[in-house]
Amino acid sequence: MADGATLHSSAGDTIGELLARNASSHGSDVALREKERGIWKETTWAEYADEILACAAGLEQLGVKPGKAVLILGDNRARLYAGMLAVSLLGAYAMPAYPGATLEELQHFLGEVEIVAAIAEDQEQVDKILELRDAGATSIAHIIYDEARGLGFYEVDGLMSWDHLTEVGRHDLNEDPNLREEFLKRAKPEDPAIFLHSSGTTGKPKGIVLSQKNVLAAARNGHAAGAFREKEEILAYLPMAWVGDYALTVAAALLLRFTVSVPERQETVVRDMREIAPTFYLAAPRSWDQMLTTIQVGIENSTWLKKKVYHFFMDRAIAAETRKLNGKSGGALEGLGRILGEAIVFGPIKDQFGMSRLRNAFTGGEAIGEDTFVFYRALGIKLRQLYGQTENSAINAIQSAGEVRLHTVGKPAPGVEVKIADDGEILLRSDSVFDGYFNKPEATAEALEGGWLHTGDAGYLEDDGHLVVLGRVSEVMHTAGGERYVPNYIENRLKFSPYIKDAAVIGAGLDELTAMVCVDFEAVGHWAEVNGVPYVSYADLSQRDEVAALLLEAFHRVNKAVTEPLQLKRFVSLPKEFDPDDGEITRTRKLRRKVVQERYADVIAALYDGSKEVHVSAQVTYETGEVGKVERSLPIREV
Repeated sequence: MADGATLHSSAGDTIGELLARNASSHGSDVALREKERGIWKETTWAEYADEILACAAGLEQLGVKPGKAVLILGDNRARLYAGMLAVSLLGAYAMPAYPGATLEELQHFLGEVEIVAAIAEDQEQVDKILELRDAGATSIAHIIYDEARGLGFYEVDGLMSWDHLTEVGRHDLNEDPNLREEFLKRAKPEDPAIFLHSSGTTGKPKGIVLSQKNVLAAARNGHAAGAFREKEEILAYLPMAWVGDYALTVAAALLLRFTVSVPERQETVVRDMREIAPTFYLAAPRSWDQMLTTIQVGIENSTWLKKKVYHFFMDRAIAAETRKLNGKSGGALEGLGRILGEAIVFGPIKDQFGMSRLRNAFTGGEAIGEDTFVFYRALGIKLRQLYGQTENSAINAIQSAGEVRLHTVGKPAPGVEVKIADDGEILLRSDSVFDGYFNKPEATAEALEGGWLHTGDAGYLEDDGHLVVLGRVSEVMHTAGGERYVPNYIENRLKFSPYIKDAAVIGAGLDELTAMVCVDFEAVGHWAEVNGVPYVSYADLSQRDEVAALLLEAFHRVNKAVTEPLQLKRFVSLPKEFDPDDGEITRTRKLRRKVVQERYADVIAALYDGSKEVHVSAQVTYETGEVGKVERSLPIREV
């Protein structure tokens, strides 16, 4: 249990106060590890605080102050995290953007507030800012870079290395002995912690400024709910522009003194996780699905004996966990089978994927498939569901370890009040709720009407307080026959199949429901290789009859779970994935329904006019930024 100073809301109400406490009372503890050229380098809390303060002093010299912003651009890096914290000490806005953000997306951010500096990971991100400069889209005067490779011969005004910035800052700190303490005490609880953005599913993303009071309240609520403990070890791999990353890697890490390990690259996350073996892990359902697919493919490619042993223990463990989730007890020998299975099968699998030390494992962002959820719990990973939003600093409701149910997201976290509006919308009230959308008074008034955060999600509370989330209120639709449905609810259940990556359910104002789906290229590709199904491209693989049979299994399973008027009648497998670069989904993979329906209007028409196939010309944005087309005739398949 944490000490009183850690969790008492009057002691450590700001980032500066917590940083000072960690540096003085726990200065020799490891705050960060970062892998560089294959070697893990450790930074203590005392060293981390010194780096943050040097950065803050350097940024102040560049004109960073309250009301101004600093753009953070790149993948997870220790210095980018330090930069965000330094900006918070100055009372300014730290504004992280997704590393894959397009120039158009960045231009939108630049129009919200004056950005006086940017901290960029490497040459690729520096070039984006310079391109915006050249186009006259930004007046960012100073660009600080972490990775120097490729930038040695750049002659650009305002371009400087991180080392140069902190050298300037350290000079100022040495000149004024009181400056260090002044920085740590300057910001107030109401001052900004982070400037994030909504997903932008229905329009341009809205600016969301979370105060230091908001994010630390959320961390306290999560701790009180049992989501994490003091001194957890976590892997910083989630996008820095996502509230879930900030809530864990910065807010909770400061409050509860986590050790944060930063992977070498996104491509090395699996290997780095195996080396670190974190005690806490949060991932979206898609990540858990992908890991499960990798395990299953590995088993299928192993020897006959290994497959037999795996299925002997795994099948029994899954049956036992299913019984437990349904409130039934197991047999007398179940415990013995668990011990043997842990030694022979479960333990080695968890060790291979860096999950041997997990105390707390969570999934969030959307619903997770029952098969995936039960698999990990059978493996011995006590996976739980978490419900959160950016506007509420990421933590709304959490399943407790002893009350895990497939259809709920648990009870509201301590410190979070929940009620259900007359129209079924989930309303929240907590110190973790933001003060409103940046410079958008009308949207703010709507979101915070009556002193409650209107989440935009439909749901209900069960008699014992468990919260059930159905989907977006704005997406509650009706068929021509008046049947009410939430397309996102059905789409998520289609995506429970490891072979379906994205789905769009159609049917508002129509007689029947149909769907367009995008196959998961990695999962279906593995299946095709194991089963000898030839293909030459995503477009080719997605249209194979053998793959259609896999997809039909998912449709049949969904149709069994819904009433007859809401059963899916036909579907099309699209020749490309929905892509954020094409504007079809957000960076957090939420469907932009209006864009998809406009872009695939011909496909939707064919799903209802009796056609047997439809010709489609789909937009594709390549890694180079060039836009092309994928042309294909797609069969309309009956469920």
